[in-house]
Amino acid sequence: MGYLRRICDKLLIKDSDFYKALITLALPTMLQGFINIGVNLMDTMMLGSYGEIQLSASSLANEYISIFQIVCMGLGGGAMVLTSQYWGAKDIASIKKVAALMLKLALGISMLFLLSVAFGARQILEIYTSEEAVIEKGLIYFGISLVTFPLMAINLTLSIVLQSVRQVKVPLVTSIISFFVNIFFNWVFIFGHLGAPEMQIGGAAVGTVMARSVEALVTAVYFFGIDKRIGFKLKDIFLSGKGYYGLYLKYSIPVLISDTLLALGNSAVAVVMGHIGAAFVAANAIMSQIVRVTTVINQGLSRAGGVMVGNSLGKGEIETGYHQAVTFTTLSALAGLLAAAIVRVIAGPVISVFNVSAETVEIAYQLADAVAVMMIFQTMQSMLTKGVLRGGGDTRFLMIADALFMWLCSVPLGYIVGIYLGLPAFWVYIALKIDYVIKTIWCCFRLKNRKWIHQVKVK
Repeated sequence: MGYLRRICDKLLIKDSDFYKALITLALPTMLQGFINIGVNLMDTMMLGSYGEIQLSASSLANEYISIFQIVCMGLGGGAMVLTSQYWGAKDIASIKKVAALMLKLALGISMLFLLSVAFGARQILEIYTSEEAVIEKGLIYFGISLVTFPLMAINLTLSIVLQSVRQVKVPLVTSIISFFVNIFFNWVFIFGHLGAPEMQIGGAAVGTVMARSVEALVTAVYFFGIDKRIGFKLKDIFLSGKGYYGLYLKYSIPVLISDTLLALGNSAVAVVMGHIGAAFVAANAIMSQIVRVTTVINQGLSRAGGVMVGNSLGKGEIETGYHQAVTFTTLSALAGLLAAAIVRVIAGPVISVFNVSAETVEIAYQLADAVAVMMIFQTMQSMLTKGVLRGGGDTRFLMIADALFMWLCSVPLGYIVGIYLGLPAFWVYIALKIDYVIKTIWCCFRLKNRKWIHQVKVK
């Protein structure tokens, strides 16, 4: 018993304040993720009533818009490394300068995306599809929704900065308001209620614009006018970033590259699945509904881990930051075990809801087993790569880890196992997600040797 107690003492912090802070930071982020899932589901259900053409057009247009979201998350993720540590050091002046620099970059890039859609929407859509009917509907969606780029730049980046200084309620409240705004205006303009024209896919774009406008307005009003933690004012946008450019790009670019390569890698994985067969794709689509829920939980825990570890390192509390990182990693492993058990319990009822072939059902059950096996690695690698190691400023190492194992291991191994060898779905899924296992092991060694700890300072 004494031996086990010593192990627990090394792996878990015994401080109720730590766990209260964890819940305070993680829970709103999780709720925000569930709300976003709900928004996507409602959009799909409403627009799906008009058939596959309009649904496909909206989906493909949003594939391009999601690229900008990745850019914003990269810019915000790099800023979060800095601002979370500056918050720990109570260096408000540096937080303001980093936030100003980030916002100007995000708005500048948003205008490039806006112009690309304004003058090249058809060319963009032709990358994704050759069906003229889909392209025509996509042009309608793009023509209305292009104004969302600067609105997203404001909301996504400023929300991340607020979370880094432990102000998580505002992004959550913003998401809740956006959820209802989106549903209401979709209902009005997609179907033509309350005297509005029946715009169909155009109505979906209007609903998106209205939701993004409200998000940006609520976030901006709070950030520039109400928040007392940072005290950022509109005039502070023009603060000089001298001395911060190199430091900011040092942490932002690896995050941006990492997230982009992961997104492209996931697309490559989807291509492999598509070539295996329609039954595999359908079964994976069923299981992805379960995996998406666990992903939201992972994101909440990982974001909390990054912020709290970053805050501690900013205070100069290296040992505290290290033990917090170990605790978060341990908690992610326990969460993975719990998630694996939940997957096996609910897989049957979830699969039975869908009216699919016997072959798809059999594959879905195999994938459920594979998901359960990989869940502990999924949660741990998420915590390590998107949470504690990123909070320690180890973004260059993480960029290598994300890109290397996805492209050199998961994609080629998945192709060999699934298409060339034709092995059962269980082994195909394990092969396609093998980077989770490798990253977990590699990053645990990184965590132990403490080379991930980087205290950021202005150069």
